[in-house]
Amino acid sequence: MHIAFLTPEYPHPKVKHAGGMGTSIKNLAEALVKQNIQVTVIIFGQNLSDHFTENGIKFYTIADNNYVVGKWFFYRKHVQKVVKNIINKNKIDIIEAADWTGFTAFMKFKVPLVIRFHGSDTYFCSIEKRHQKFKNKLFEKIAIKGAVTYIAPTYFAAKKTAELFNLEISKVNIIHYGLNIELFKNENNLKFTPNTILYFGTLIRKKGVLQLPDIFNKVRKEIPEAKLILIGADSYDISTKSSSTWKLMSEKFVADDLKNVSYLGKKPYHEVQTYIKDANVCIFPTYAETFGMVTAEAMAMQKAVVNSNFGWSDELLVDGVSGFLANPNDTDSFAQKIIEILRDKKIAIEMGSQARKHVVENFDSTKIAKKNIEFYKSVIK
Repeated sequence: MHIAFLTPEYPHPKVKHAGGMGTSIKNLAEALVKQNIQVTVIIFGQNLSDHFTENGIKFYTIADNNYVVGKWFFYRKHVQKVVKNIINKNKIDIIEAADWTGFTAFMKFKVPLVIRFHGSDTYFCSIEKRHQKFKNKLFEKIAIKGAVTYIAPTYFAAKKTAELFNLEISKVNIIHYGLNIELFKNENNLKFTPNTILYFGTLIRKKGVLQLPDIFNKVRKEIPEAKLILIGADSYDISTKSSSTWKLMSEKFVADDLKNVSYLGKKPYHEVQTYIKDANVCIFPTYAETFGMVTAEAMAMQKAVVNSNFGWSDELLVDGVSGFLANPNDTDSFAQKIIEILRDKKIAIEMGSQARKHVVENFDSTKIAKKNIEFYKSVIK
């Protein structure tokens, strides 16, 4: 079996963008190769067109093109033509694409097209209760209707997307994202810097970061020595039109609290892992996800986590056992969960141990790859 992934992002030096969607594709692609499945990754919207093979995976990058008018249509048709040639040349059996902005709208292939619900613009706009561009909703609807079947990383994402696009929930297959457990190890989970709180991920409103100043203030009222470390790219804020979410955050911190806050910007992931190991607790007050990959990564490294308690989170961890769930709007409650971990080393260690156990049992990429293989076989039979 030969599967192709069509994506705008992927974690690789030759690729312009990499985010959670790209990371989940990479984890799956590498796990599939280990199961002797042929994998091709096709990345559109790039600086140049190229092809190469690395770690058993074939890569094709498709350069972005400019058009005087109608790029939304003509570039899609250009990509479709390139992808069709790749399918024929490599004898690909099935192609998978994402739902975001409906890129596969107006595309047709001779092999089955599967769409994985990484989170459409429609999905996030609905959760965040914000206005959506008409064309994005239209393209996503056309793209989804053009797929033969669907995958979602959580039941919540499946149910929500099915409601938004009038799909039968029975047609959406639930397969969690997977992690390469061997890449997320913490050999000494007993060692960490007390009272260190870590957030890693993009600084953006939908991740709940604008609640952190109030949460941290309440933590420091009980634990003055607490420190907050933030790692991740800054971003434009869609609500205020500010070019920097960090600037908005920094203005919300009490001056005395800000002295205990370190914003380190974006870091290579091997460095991020060092900070995860050193943290007493990792926090993710996010409002909008389909799964929560960074939370699972912290859990895999035996860290106690406090995550938002919305929809998908119940499928990510067991509250009070492998992590804590709290509503970031209730900053008192969220802060108290953090305080409980900081005050009791035994809770931090035991919860971290249970967190890794939960990830190994439910999100190990080897197990997840096998579930995907069975799914792909059922589609192409």
